[in-house]
Amino acid sequence: MKKSVSLLVAVLLGIGSVIAQDVKSETEAPNPNAPEITFDKLVHEYGTLFVGGDGNCEFEFTNTGKEPLILSSVKSSCGCTVPSWPREPILPGKKESIKVKYDSNRLGPINKSITVMANAKNSPVVLRISGNVIQKTEESAVPEKNVSSGTVPVSKK
Repeated sequence: MKKSVSLLVAVLLGIGSVIAQDVKSETEAPNPNAPEITFDKLVHEYGTLFVGGDGNCEFEFTNTGKEPLILSSVKSSCGCTVPSWPREPILPGKKESIKVKYDSNRLGPINKSITVMANAKNSPVVLRISGNVIQKTEESAVPEKNVSSGTVPVSKK
């Protein structure tokens, strides 16, 4: 009986010390020199895309902190959106970008998020892509404006 009571007390003390350490780390003052990730834009609007159209975009960012920035993970909300990001540390003041490829073979509205996890004091950052994918028809294939002459084409009906 004494052994099981001793074992229970040891387990409870171990759990208590782990919880106490977590609380202590949350109350520590933030590092004033920590990296900070600053994006040029947080949303990319594709507008209207045709099925199979160019679903590529980029989110440029700068390390505006005082220490190297390390992106630990960049995850999308859906398998149809694939991000790629720099794996090496980004020095203070340097620019980089996260490239995103959306699979535009899916009809309908686009509303996806990309979550960026880093060692930055403002992590995580959520990026968004939006737009609409439509089927290409004969009417939608007609350009709205003739760029070379500046004239609007006449529709034959």
